[in-house]
Amino acid sequence: QNNVIQWSMERGIIEHSNARAQLLKAISEIGELADAEAKHSLDGIQDAVGDIVVCLINYTHFYGLSIPKCLNSAWNEIKDRKGHMIPGGVFVKEE
Repeated sequence: QNNVIQWSMERGIIEHSNARAQLLKAISEIGELADAEAKHSLDGIQDAVGDIVVCLINYTHFYGLSIPKCLNSAWNEIKDRKGHMIPGGVFVKEE
């Protein structure tokens, strides 16, 4: 994560971009991920996921957050959640 931030600073991404621009770039990269998935391209999937993570690292940096901090927050939210996945890929939470 620190390497990505340093790389982004050296290239002016942090100076000349903002959280919104990085979010939109991540969404664009999600489109590339969907294309790679449709083509069953493992190399494309790996590249797109990496690009998405780079954008998300930059995005969180603008808010003083980090990927580990966000992931920990999500984990704490779901770790005790009960429920199951139904056919079709929908997770049904137990109340």
